Amino acid sequence: MSVPPSDPVLVTGGTGFLGSHLVDRLLEAGRSVRIVSRQPRPAWEARGIQVVVGALDDPATCAQAVRQTTTVFHVAARVGVWGNYADFHRDNVVATQTLLAAAQAAGVSRFVHTSTPSVVYNGKDLAGADESLPLTADCPSPYPLTKAQAEAAVLAANREGFATTALRPHLIWGVGDPHLVPRILARARAGRLRIVGPGQNRVDMVHITNATQAHLDAEAALAKCHHIGDTSSDPFDDKKNTDFDFERKSPAGRAYFITNDEPVNLWAWVNELLTALGEEPVTRRISLPAASRLGRGCEILWKVLPLKGEPPMTRFIAAELAKDHWFDLTAAKRDLGYRPSVDMATGTAALVEHLRAHPRRAG
Repeated sequence: MSVPPSDPVLVTGGTGFLGSHLVDRLLEAGRSVRIVSRQPRPAWEARGIQVVVGALDDPATCAQAVRQTTTVFHVAARVGVWGNYADFHRDNVVATQTLLAAAQAAGVSRFVHTSTPSVVYNGKDLAGADESLPLTADCPSPYPLTKAQAEAAVLAANREGFATTALRPHLIWGVGDPHLVPRILARARAGRLRIVGPGQNRVDMVHITNATQAHLDAEAALAKCHHIGDTSSDPFDDKKNTDFDFERKSPAGRAYFITNDEPVNLWAWVNELLTALGEEPVTRRISLPAASRLGRGCEILWKVLPLKGEPPMTRFIAAELAKDHWFDLTAAKRDLGYRPSVDMATGTAALVEHLRAHPRRAG
């Protein structure tokens, strides 16, 4: 069972990296697309996209955004490792709760929420972690804490007639990435990049093409549900996943890790990228305890003074740069039919080619 192309679709965060790719894919499929923006977007409207101007923590804006909509992709979020907790709570928790309430009142059928693997942060190595890990309630960064609350609200809202699911894409990257690779390059060129810890930690990433496809897979999987509120029943037309010898489960009320399913040595990948772009590889190191102490000191300074921007190091960053973060994709493959189509080697080669051709965009 596929989603009818005539169904209107709301994409929050539609002008961002992931959101814009999702909008493009939906338009290519002939879908009617609506986004929410804090400012008018004439160029987007010229493409046939409906633009609702407003903020997602405003009930009136959300009511207008979900009107006559059957699917909501909630991609928008405040991201970052540092900032005022109240701002993160407003944009990640309150906005999600407001959108959920509006969607339920409007009779929306499917709600796909973009979460993050950091919602299960526990300060430990995550090697082959699956969705059984509990949501974090103790993290030195407001982003994972508020995203965990938002994900919990989304999954708790799942009920008959209103199917919700949460995707946890890890380190989205690719051509046009405005966050991950530009930050790596900027810090490397400024001489501020250090290998934290032994440098053997493995991480999962996800190419933008794969992250986008996962969202479409999730919508299609939710559309197959017969008994959306009951995950113990047989919700699918096709009971068996043809690529696996076990039964699918309903994605309604569940969360899923989304990656390329190719864990890489983080620092080897970073240095491969730097070398390919003619930059010096990272060789200087700092131990995790030292990086954590530095991060704690920076956090205190940024709070007390206070200083603008993000600290160069925080305890959360130190842990992310030093520890394993890779995940078991069994559930996403089983229930969503998710299959990464762009592997790490192909994606990295395309990114390097693009950055060589556009050096001014390379950081």
